Amino acid sequence: MLYWVLKHILLGPLMSVLFRPRVEGAANVPRYGPAILASNHLSFSDSLFLPLVVDRRITFPAKMEYFTDRSLIGRLKAFFFRGTGQIPIDRTGGQASRAAIDAGLAVLARGELFGIYPEGTRSPDGRLYRGKTGIARMAIEAGVPIIPVAMIGTDKAQPTGQKIPHITPIGVRFGTPIDVSPYAGRSDDRAVLRQITDEVMASLAQLSGQEYVNEYAAVRKAAIAQKAEELLAAARVESERARAKAEELVVSARAETEKARVRADELVASAKAESERAMVRADEFVASAKAESERARVRADEFVASAKAESEKAWARADEFVTSAVDRARARRDRDDTPDDTPDDTPDDGPDDLHGPERTPDEHDDAAPTPRGDAAEGSGTPRTAATG
Repeated sequence: MLYWVLKHILLGPLMSVLFRPRVEGAANVPRYGPAILASNHLSFSDSLFLPLVVDRRITFPAKMEYFTDRSLIGRLKAFFFRGTGQIPIDRTGGQASRAAIDAGLAVLARGELFGIYPEGTRSPDGRLYRGKTGIARMAIEAGVPIIPVAMIGTDKAQPTGQKIPHITPIGVRFGTPIDVSPYAGRSDDRAVLRQITDEVMASLAQLSGQEYVNEYAAVRKAAIAQKAEELLAAARVESERARAKAEELVVSARAETEKARVRADELVASAKAESERAMVRADEFVASAKAESERARVRADEFVASAKAESEKAWARADEFVTSAVDRARARRDRDDTPDDTPDDTPDDGPDDLHGPERTPDEHDDAAPTPRGDAAEGSGTPRTAATG
């Protein structure tokens, strides 16, 4: 019931509108009776698009892991896969393979269509890989035809690992049914099984245009996984080396940082010491300058005092000279004013002779020196004005 609800109501109409699947050779699918649809496997969505374009119900085998997860998501996945017509199979080989064949035979015995991927798993790189012979064994034992189906573009719509598909056109091509009735009763003949399987794969390669690789996809995946493991191991080794190198660099950087810090502390201490010394020298220079300035000031004061003393002496000498000159002048006037009846033939050896021939006051009063200070009679010029 869920199969038809999903196909005609929930998923089918939306997928038809979005992906516009192109169908070729649909007439090769029988309207009634059992048949095996053998498809290439490019994407998880192959099991959705193939039932979408076929009117009849198709049952697919699906790996057991889709049905054994007991988490909520796992339960929802199992419900979805059962609803879309898929049955769980164990792909470990041996008896598990026989059980998968028996499950398919049960579907065919009910007259239904059974869809299978002969490669056994999705293509790891978009190429078509060697098919497993279980499909031939099932067809011979059930006596049903094998209809090759090529899915085109599903790997572009939903690449491996992608949750939400791209919107891109999808193609589905049905090939001519392969009749296995000539090989009835030879389901244990390995050569016959390989021949039928290779014929199916050749038809799929022609329909899909894929490059064929004569190697099992599972083996190729294992090789890829092994290579990935080797690369991962190498990457881990390189990562460990890089981590060790990084730790060495970090340690070295820390050591260099510590050295730089110590050096910086030394430089700061040296700068502080030099600054202290400079301040001491500056203080000493200032003190010396002050002392020199004080000595200069003392010397200047002494010089000023000496100059003042010399000035006083000079003024005293000048006063004495002026007083002497005035006294001599007065003495001469006095002599000139006093009549002398007795001629004096004796030469006058006094200081007046130093001034040349005797002259009358009236003739040279204007040339006489002006008395200074208290020594000059009638003079109002103060002495201090000249001395400053």
